[in-house]
Amino acid sequence: MYAVVEIAGTQFEVEQNDIIRVPLLDGEPGDTVEFGNILFTGGDESQNIGTPYIEGNVAAKIIEHGKDDKVLVFHKKRRKGYRKLNGHRQRYTKIEITDINI
Repeated sequence: MYAVVEIAGTQFEVEQNDIIRVPLLDGEPGDTVEFGNILFTGGDESQNIGTPYIEGNVAAKIIEHGKDDKVLVFHKKRRKGYRKLNGHRQRYTKIEITDINI
């Protein structure tokens, strides 16, 4: 069974025991978090579409927090001598899906 769940404004397709990277969540490694915004569930024969959400939750365990690779943002205006370089590292949380309750 799999589900499409909304986590921090982004949709993820998850199954039990999947490990995914999501935008930074509150909590410490080892904590359990639950997500209630389930948009779609599917399995071998049955499918369920939410209007807009399905009753139930997806439980996950926080594995670690980290930072992605650096993203460079470069601005330039032609013939003006204007150049500007900025960068940032987006923070993420790695979680393991433990249970899908519908």
